[in-house]
Amino acid sequence: MARNDDRRRALADAGIAVLAGEGARGLTHRAVDRAAGVPLGTTTNYFRTRAALLQGLVERIGERLAPSEEFLAANAHREPSRDLFAHYLRNIVDRLLTNREVTIALLELRLEGIRRPEVAEIIGEWRRRGFAADVAFNEQAGLPGTAREIALFHHAIDGLVLDSLTGPLLDEEPLERVIDALVAGLLPG
Repeated sequence: MARNDDRRRALADAGIAVLAGEGARGLTHRAVDRAAGVPLGTTTNYFRTRAALLQGLVERIGERLAPSEEFLAANAHREPSRDLFAHYLRNIVDRLLTNREVTIALLELRLEGIRRPEVAEIIGEWRRRGFAADVAFNEQAGLPGTAREIALFHHAIDGLVLDSLTGPLLDEEPLERVIDALVAGLLPG
């Protein structure tokens, strides 16, 4: 079973690379086979339909962008504060920008969801689950901010990441300072 899981992850990683490099129109089972260096038809054996492939990519994107267990453990016992909240946000932005290919693939899927309802459904459900998990984490950790503020941070971080990937408005402004300013402006005193 582990070997099948490893193969699925490798194929999903190849699919992420195709999606990031060629966009949604370039994402085919055959393109993933070529990118993974496997015989034609292999991807179809693991992801029978395009919807199954997209679902597999979304799940893998979530795995690759998730915070590390080490990061979570290192911060689990820190006193809840605005500074800790900002620390978590900096980690999110760092993961999104460090995993550039994964983030670009995620953005491609979100854009494709505008044109294709079946993609919108897959990515929308994933985003709703992720948002609910973020709100629950924030509450359980005792961090400041309600669901509304968490949503505002999602909007802000999405824009910040897109801006960073496509050419920042303020090159000289360190991202850490931008995030600190967002926290100061969006979280209640």
